[in-house]
Amino acid sequence: MVDAQTAPLADWSSFYVIVGSSGAALIGLQFVVITLIAEIGIYSTHAQIRAFATPTIMHFGAALLLSTIMSAPWHSLTGVAIALRVIGLLGVLYAVLTLWRARSQHDYEPVWQDWLFHNVIPFVLYTALLIAAIFIRTHEREVLFIIAGVALSLLLMSIRNAWDTVIYIVLDRAKMPHPERPRDAQHD
Repeated sequence: MVDAQTAPLADWSSFYVIVGSSGAALIGLQFVVITLIAEIGIYSTHAQIRAFATPTIMHFGAALLLSTIMSAPWHSLTGVAIALRVIGLLGVLYAVLTLWRARSQHDYEPVWQDWLFHNVIPFVLYTALLIAAIFIRTHEREVLFIIAGVALSLLLMSIRNAWDTVIYIVLDRAKMPHPERPRDAQHD
């Protein structure tokens, strides 16, 4: 039985099944890609991974978590509001941490698109989620669209970031000399 207060959430269930399933599948695919990259011996540092690869997994996970929360059988919007506030606040803090990590690593010089998609957009999305969670009870219809937009944007942004990382590794990083191998053992 659907509670009158949470009835509008039921209208979004198909949307969140699609977004959540996509996020989960892409998390798995990201692990496969990282494993394949490791097997071909492309050098990367922990700082690079923490600054660029880990946030992509976290944003895929946030899209999955948002989808799960919005699909759960809540009896009131209070629990939804609290859960979304926590995710929004943690997301904002994580976006700041990611910015610090990107600025602290010295192995790759980010271009403006990296700053935009790895730092600015996540900060804006999690801030929007936090604000939406505050107003979910007073502006329910509008807020449900904002939350859906945040979940879908996190998914699409993460797809873009994962693709950008793979392209960088395949086209640029693979041509760089490995710091631990002698020059004659490297490929040009």
